[in-house]
Amino acid sequence: MKRLLLLSLLFPLFLSAQTGEELAAVKAPIQLLFDGMRAGDSSMVRRAFLPGARLQTAYTGKDGQPQLASEEVENFIRAIGTPHEQTFNEKIWSYDIRIDGLLATAWTEYTFFLGDQLSHCGVNAFQLFKSAEGWKISHITDTRRREGCPAEAPDEAAAINTFLDAWHYAAATADEEAFFGSMTADGIYLGTDASERWLRDELRTWAKAAFERDTAWAFTPYDRQLYFSRNGQTAWFEEKLDTWMGPCRGSGVLTYTDEGWKIRHYNLAVLVPNEKIQAFIKLVKG
Repeated sequence: MKRLLLLSLLFPLFLSAQTGEELAAVKAPIQLLFDGMRAGDSSMVRRAFLPGARLQTAYTGKDGQPQLASEEVENFIRAIGTPHEQTFNEKIWSYDIRIDGLLATAWTEYTFFLGDQLSHCGVNAFQLFKSAEGWKISHITDTRRREGCPAEAPDEAAAINTFLDAWHYAAATADEEAFFGSMTADGIYLGTDASERWLRDELRTWAKAAFERDTAWAFTPYDRQLYFSRNGQTAWFEEKLDTWMGPCRGSGVLTYTDEGWKIRHYNLAVLVPNEKIQAFIKLVKG
């Protein structure tokens, strides 16, 4: 991610080129490929590819050594068009698309079904070129595994709501490992006082005595709103909280890691009604 941020600073047109229309145009040949596979239509599949395109699969061999196998695109297209009883159904769960000029990449998580039977899952790494005929696939490298394959699209909103509720519950039950384990190592927590800015482990030290009690602090969340980045790897949220301080608002940023969602930033603020703001100002000044 740091490298992508650096590239976006060096090349400001990189992200601005990714309009909704252009993203849809890049997705079109990928969707054409999978529609053609489901239909068993080799002509549809062929239209998705640039002449000379390459197919590769990255996997670990039986000897435990990493392997990169190649397949001729024409052989693949021929197999699609050959009559077969079971539908080749590759379901895509997410798209992470990057565009710069005539080049695009797309990272897609998938599960492959033979008819109704789950076969395998993994990730497709597409490279695409914007030819005179539009975007075409120039290269696909995929990974394949049989363990932990989703059978349907994950409900990330439900997963995040459950995750955040569990995080607040961990504070309410003084579960130190669950609370701090839900944050990234570089996660930041902002409290209501101007001095309260902690990295995760700094907060852990500061709150040590609180987590030695039966309850560290008990905040009850409600009215939560979620927002997702285009690639689905980052989420923002805002929520209202019932607390011992009165009504508060929490907002934050989550990032998706190998261990699932983690909190990277959390900001806690006390809510002051407009009709009480003058008294509040006097209190603060006093």
